[in-house]
Amino acid sequence: MQHQTPSGTSVMYPVPHVSARCRRWSIGCGPSYGGAMSDHSEAPAAPVEAYEPPYYVAVFTTVRSQEQSGYSETNARMEELVRDVPGFLGMDHAQTPGGLGITVGYFRDADALTEWRNNAEHRAAQKRGRAEWYESYTLHVAKVERSHGFRRA
Repeated sequence: MQHQTPSGTSVMYPVPHVSARCRRWSIGCGPSYGGAMSDHSEAPAAPVEAYEPPYYVAVFTTVRSQEQSGYSETNARMEELVRDVPGFLGMDHAQTPGGLGITVGYFRDADALTEWRNNAEHRAAQKRGRAEWYESYTLHVAKVERSHGFRRA
């Protein structure tokens, strides 16, 4: 992947290979396999639908630490909570064999995203994540202006 820095320098970054066994699920799209961020590797790879723009995405990229006590339970609870946010559209998640996790949350508008960001339980989970579960993470929020999809018949 090529990236241009603010100074105009072009930098190449390796793109991690995501195997066919990559875990990827969507909420509200097809059968439920335990949710977007659960550990059910039998779930088929299927992205969420292409929503009608404009909408917002939150891209959360993580590297988890060795300490994972309580992570699965908290993760399941966060999934329950975000589903109840008015304007939450869905979620995609992928995990590389090397441990890089990418979760993309889709929200109808900035208000929905703000409601999720300010949820008290979500805030507590974020704090615990920084203290225990993540070696590093990045969060990117963007407004989607164009969206389309393809699905083989």
